[in-house]
Amino acid sequence: MIHQLPTLQGVVKQLQQVPFLASKNLYRVLSHFLEMEPAKLDAFCAALQAAKQKLIPCKQCFVWQERDQTCLFCGNSKRDQRVICVVESWQELLAIERTEGYKGLYHVLGGTICPLDGIGPEDLTIMPLVARIDDTVQEVILAMNQTPEGEATSAFIVQKLVGKQIKISCLAKGVPVGSSLEFIDRLTMFKALSDRRPF
Repeated sequence: MIHQLPTLQGVVKQLQQVPFLASKNLYRVLSHFLEMEPAKLDAFCAALQAAKQKLIPCKQCFVWQERDQTCLFCGNSKRDQRVICVVESWQELLAIERTEGYKGLYHVLGGTICPLDGIGPEDLTIMPLVARIDDTVQEVILAMNQTPEGEATSAFIVQKLVGKQIKISCLAKGVPVGSSLEFIDRLTMFKALSDRRPF
């Protein structure tokens, strides 16, 4: 049936390119947009366009920032400049920030090493991380998801930091193995950060 509706088919093809959008929800999302009031749909599209134009990754930590403003973390003198928490994506950063228990800096890798998906170390921001480790940095926290890819990425980073006089720690194993930090409750996340140990 959908092949007889080329306009609908075109939108479906675009939605299929959105990561994390389960195929079973694809038509629900499409119906939601088609049933939106025109003004609300225009506002949604305008907000998405504005985000695309005005948000850029920080050149140091790769967290999203407004194009005409300084980074919320790197430019904040109240944050502890001696500690860098390394995360896979900004979703994990938000999960950690919700605990209100971490006051250092961040570094967003942009994913994990995954040869099966064609993602190697060169596709991530590992080398910029290594480059920003200077004499002021005392600790690097590896806050990866506890998956095989997360563990492999952590091990690779540790290898690259050999010889640097810093403490390297990772989250305590209170975080369930195989889970995503994005969905961990606030207390568990706070405990995992508080009980971090050497990698």
